Amino acid sequence: MGGVSINSVLTKVAGLFERFVNFASVKSSCKIRSGNLESRLHDAVREAQGAAKSSIDLQKAKLLHEFSEILEGAGFNAVYQPIVSFQSGCVLGWEALARGPLDSYFHSPDVIFSFAEEVNLLYPVEKLCRRIAINQLGGLEADQKLFLNIHPRSLGDPNFVNGETIKLIKEMGLNPGNVVFEITERHCIDDFSYFNKTLEYYRGQGFLVAVDDAGAGFSCLQSIAEIRPDFIKIDMSLVRGVHNNRVKRALLETFTTFAEKISCSIIAEGIEEEEELNTLASMGVHYGQGFFIGKPAYPKALISDDVLVRIIRLASNNRNRIWKPAFPVGSIAENAVSVDKNTLVREVKKILDNDELLAGVVIVDEGEPKGLVMRHLLYRHLGMQYGVPLYYERPISVIMDVSPLIVEEDATIELVSQVAMNRDRIKIYDYIIVTKNNLLKGVVSVQNLLDTMTRIRLELARGANPLTGLPGNIAIEQELLKRATESSTFSIVYFDLDNFKIYNDKYGFENGDKVILFTSKLLSSVINKYGSEKDFLGHIGGDDFVLVTDRERTDTLCKRIIKYFDRLIKSYYLPEDRKEGRIPGHDRNGLAKWFPFISVSMAVIECEGGEKADLKTLSEKVAQLKCYAKSIPGSVYVRDRRSRVGFTES
Repeated sequence: MGGVSINSVLTKVAGLFERFVNFASVKSSCKIRSGNLESRLHDAVREAQGAAKSSIDLQKAKLLHEFSEILEGAGFNAVYQPIVSFQSGCVLGWEALARGPLDSYFHSPDVIFSFAEEVNLLYPVEKLCRRIAINQLGGLEADQKLFLNIHPRSLGDPNFVNGETIKLIKEMGLNPGNVVFEITERHCIDDFSYFNKTLEYYRGQGFLVAVDDAGAGFSCLQSIAEIRPDFIKIDMSLVRGVHNNRVKRALLETFTTFAEKISCSIIAEGIEEEEELNTLASMGVHYGQGFFIGKPAYPKALISDDVLVRIIRLASNNRNRIWKPAFPVGSIAENAVSVDKNTLVREVKKILDNDELLAGVVIVDEGEPKGLVMRHLLYRHLGMQYGVPLYYERPISVIMDVSPLIVEEDATIELVSQVAMNRDRIKIYDYIIVTKNNLLKGVVSVQNLLDTMTRIRLELARGANPLTGLPGNIAIEQELLKRATESSTFSIVYFDLDNFKIYNDKYGFENGDKVILFTSKLLSSVINKYGSEKDFLGHIGGDDFVLVTDRERTDTLCKRIIKYFDRLIKSYYLPEDRKEGRIPGHDRNGLAKWFPFISVSMAVIECEGGEKADLKTLSEKVAQLKCYAKSIPGSVYVRDRRSRVGFTES
């Protein structure tokens, strides 16, 4: 970058060294002592070092001049990379990434911020880039996020705490809940006490926090424990090739389980291959980011339909609450035998000896479980040499397991079974302690847990549609009868695909099944994102589905379903058909004609709870309304506004 080149410095060093060698070889002309030779060599090296330092200082000065010009001229700009949910297929938000001029040494963000830190310009550079990122964003939906990278030192800068960021986002029509501060793990945080005070100030305003580059920086676990982030962004070094690396998979599974326990979400960075995406989604990782999903761009770009279809197909297949109802572990907890932590070992042995079916005893302190003594643990201690005289008259707390598996009563059986079976082999059959508000409620044996899991799966399999895995007609009827006994109003939405038969005729039943499966996953994803825990989705059969939801959410759900369905269904047609925008076929009279792409018709019925259900009347009303909806071209939803129907007193 101008000034004395490195090559010229090396040439000068070589010249000085050559002068020294020539000087040393003229022994016949001069009597030179050994000390003078060393002195000349030392002087040559010092002269070369001075030339090199002068060159480096000159280069730095040139770079600083260029950097200052870019900074003063606002030569930085922002690009945005999408972050997508693996549970719904929806875009969580975008990470803003700084870029310098395209032909400049300072184009890369790593170079920009490393140099800024070196020349003590980190805060003004971050301030400018943050302002550009917010101003050029182009708006967000209400629940989407803008991720802004913040160096730990910048957050502690006195100039940072002046309300400028919140002023900027309000000017753009956003609120603090739309903004996530990414605290990079690549830099050390020296004073967590002061740092957390500053962080709490922003949390109090509603900003969210992410730990960035987790797994690639300083004191990762300490930073997470101190910061208590809303998101943990896993560095790409742990993501790349995860499908071929069982150690990386184990680490990410551990991170994901840990994140759920602290009410946090995982974002996997650097996804560049479809296999990585598939593996991460199947493992239950919450969100993803990377070139395969979407490259950084300005203005921010939507995810391609092809990638979005892949994500929706994967969306939470193993964790979807609609397909796999959550059964709380508290529902199968059995009464536990408990003793105080100061109870003597001999007394606990007597309790176990008197009940051969009792496998263990919970140790409590004022009702709160503190440990567990299983029969095999007690006998192992007493069976040791000198075990009886050593432990018999001592408190049970001396030998109890101080870290048993303890879960709250509302934890799902599925989740508890996963954690239980991943315990140390020696503890894998120990009791699972169940608590209610941190006090002992009962215990669950591994056998009971596995038996219950098997029973649930069999029941679900009997009532589920074989293609989509969604609840079938029996479960739908039971849900409607259950809702009828509740006092609140609710909506029933019936879905039917238009022009589906024409699609089947041209593309075949196998592709038709793919469209039905896609529809089921799309509906599930939208309900996961915009619905509530009480929502119920069932598959009547064929291309007919039913949703039971709160009346207040109906419009939002229907609009979102139409938006995503119309956009994504095109990917199930051949390129030539997509270009034409329609396909040829025959109507019911055998006449050849052109047909539009598949669309979705929805009939919405509002129902009053607290009364007995008249399903026959309800079905007739739905049939009439669905017929009307299908008469309207394109994807639509219609509501019976004349009266709330479907239930009678009889």
